[in-house]
Amino acid sequence: MNNQIKIYDTTLRDGSQGEGINFSVNDKIRIAEKLDAFGIHFIEGGWPGSNPRDVEFFKEASQRSFKNALLTAFGSTRRKKTPVQEDDQVRLLLEAQTPAIAIFGKSWLLHVKEVLKTTPAENLAMVTDTVAYLKSQGRCVIFDAEHAIDGFKDDPEYALSVFKAAAEAGADWVVLCDTNGGSLPSEISEIVSKVLPHLGKSKLGIHTHNDAGLAVANALAAVEKGARMVQGTINGYGERTGNCNLTSVIPSLSFKMKYENVPAESLPKLKQISQFVDEIANMRPDPRQPWVGTSAFAHKGGMHVNAVQKLASTFEHIDPACVGNSRRVLVSDLAGKSNIVMKANELGIHLDDSAPELKTILAYVKQMEHQGYEFESAEASLILLIQKTFKKITPPFTVGSYHVSMRSDGENGICEATVKVKVGDKVGHTVADGEGPVNALDGALRAALLDFYPALKNVQLLDYKVRILQSSSGTAARTRVLIESTNGVRSWGTVGVSENIIEASLQALVDSLEYWLLRERGDL
Repeated sequence: MNNQIKIYDTTLRDGSQGEGINFSVNDKIRIAEKLDAFGIHFIEGGWPGSNPRDVEFFKEASQRSFKNALLTAFGSTRRKKTPVQEDDQVRLLLEAQTPAIAIFGKSWLLHVKEVLKTTPAENLAMVTDTVAYLKSQGRCVIFDAEHAIDGFKDDPEYALSVFKAAAEAGADWVVLCDTNGGSLPSEISEIVSKVLPHLGKSKLGIHTHNDAGLAVANALAAVEKGARMVQGTINGYGERTGNCNLTSVIPSLSFKMKYENVPAESLPKLKQISQFVDEIANMRPDPRQPWVGTSAFAHKGGMHVNAVQKLASTFEHIDPACVGNSRRVLVSDLAGKSNIVMKANELGIHLDDSAPELKTILAYVKQMEHQGYEFESAEASLILLIQKTFKKITPPFTVGSYHVSMRSDGENGICEATVKVKVGDKVGHTVADGEGPVNALDGALRAALLDFYPALKNVQLLDYKVRILQSSSGTAARTRVLIESTNGVRSWGTVGVSENIIEASLQALVDSLEYWLLRERGDL
């Protein structure tokens, strides 16, 4: 049995059709180089006949050296009633100078008649002529049979004639596309089994969409029945609900099905490449992504954490490090002592199950979570809580008093905050304006502390989130504020809860600055 599966990445073309995804030429070059270094076999760069940006990309890419991947240009079969040598779109595919070319053609009679408005015979000729011509030019040719699965369901005989036409014309790969993304794994398995014996020397691939949430399952089902190429995108980007997610397919093939695909040494970099592509696309990483998401190996329930503490495989299907991920223990009102111990150890605070303070911390966490605190995204606040319980820490400062007000100059509202802080036996007292009360308060607090701690100028606010708790209480409802801060190197989260949004914000701000100052002082 051929145990090698080729991975075909179409993030730069099919993935860029996803809502909110937009890559510049430079973005595409950077992603292509990263995919090549990772060990992807085919990188589809775009459609050079569709827009100037893709033409420019292939021009730039032709100056680069790809060590592992075959750069691939994407396009369609020749137009109806047009000799293939005279088709401008086919000419542009060749001018892209890629070693591989992927073309799609219709394999569903519905599309042949209603979209192309041509005859079944002419459609077959379009497929045959284009594949044969591109092969004569010395290219590796991938034929993507668009709507192959739906076409086969509708008219198996005609769909099969399209696949055979591409194979007989010399296509290196015939790829069955579940373009509408609505098929089931059982249907994919049955159709792949029926098609494979008719392809001669051509190898079979699979291209699935995720409209029914089954793109990965369908791709793996096709591999089980003999497909030797999987097409997909990093993080599942793509039109509508997306394409087959390669960050799920690759480890599933490697660890679950024992198929060779990308190099083994690349697998621990899987989370890294997932985050890299998200960053380039300016998309926030999905924490619930299987394998690579921050929640993929996160444990919250006390019984689960206790079991993982004893034997990781009780609630982890694989060692997270195999894909570059890591275990996370969450602390909440569902926590047990094991959550506190493992979380503390994860954060660099060494505890054991016999520590008498554990019961106090656990009770306090449960009480605070009941009041509306959330420590899953506020680990800095949790560290402060644990450390202050286990050892006496002199706080770097205390807030003596504060006042926030709004005044008007006749046209604009101006927020002003006054903060008084105490550092040792010295007092700082500062006033600051801001774009809103929280911004003013943040400015005043930082200004009051800068005379004592000049390095605080490196700490910036990254994100500020407000959640109204107990909304039935109306304007008297309790408010939770989550703040993410950074010093340019690392980031941390803190939380505050109060019926007063200003008070909740101040709690989170104080925790943020106190956490950083204590780390700088070596107390954390």
